[in-house]
Amino acid sequence: MTDAGGMSFLDTSDGRLAYREAGNGAPLVLLHGGFLDHRMWDDQIPALAPDHRVIAPDVRGHGASANATKPFRYTDDLAALLRHLETGPAILVGVSMGGAIAVDTALEHPELVRALVVSGVGTSEPEFRDPWVRETRDEEARALAAGDIEGWVEAFTRLGAGPHRTLDDMDHDVVRRLREMARRTITKHTADEPDHRVPVADTWDRATKITVPVLAINGASDSPDHIGMAERLIGLVANGRATAVPGAGHYPNMESPDLFNDLLRDFLRDLPDQEH
Repeated sequence: MTDAGGMSFLDTSDGRLAYREAGNGAPLVLLHGGFLDHRMWDDQIPALAPDHRVIAPDVRGHGASANATKPFRYTDDLAALLRHLETGPAILVGVSMGGAIAVDTALEHPELVRALVVSGVGTSEPEFRDPWVRETRDEEARALAAGDIEGWVEAFTRLGAGPHRTLDDMDHDVVRRLREMARRTITKHTADEPDHRVPVADTWDRATKITVPVLAINGASDSPDHIGMAERLIGLVANGRATAVPGAGHYPNMESPDLFNDLLRDFLRDLPDQEH
């Protein structure tokens, strides 16, 4: 099923999952960050579609996808989508939470994964030590507890800038897009809604078994926690390397799309048995 906006839907036992699809070629999945949706990849989809079958889902509880009413794992949703589309193994590209889903999928459904690209994340078991990150996350929690949605949106969006910049230092259109996506997702949920997410266990220990190529593209202005977790992952996997996008924070694909796209294309071009 496809709607007027070009979104397709997979019906599951717990509601519909939305995704956008474009292009032909080797499958390439773009996984968005937490509280965002597929639109964070608006600068990547048209650039990559000429050479790849690009699939950009809204993960469960985000964007146009249904909220969960029973236990689930993001990685299982992604596996179900790829099997429904009869595609894979795929190259998984994810920022923040999307990168964690990509890594989880390499651990839980390795037959569906050809390569990984992550940004600002290590695995789905994050560790936050930086005082700025902790305070910003605490501010989000305080705003939600007070029912202050706009306060939460502002605190959440500030994470995109990183600890050394303000939102005024970012492109105003990027900030607008982040706010819009975050507001859309947070207002899908209620304060008393159960958290049905089921974690994937022992991800850091199991990461050493990931043998597919892994690239980390971090924003150089992201927090030390986010950069550090991505670099830790690269140090654990068998075939990993990291690079940075100067002047970008937690969402380098949105702040510096041309450079991000070039770095991604270089990685894709060097993959063994790459389809053309």
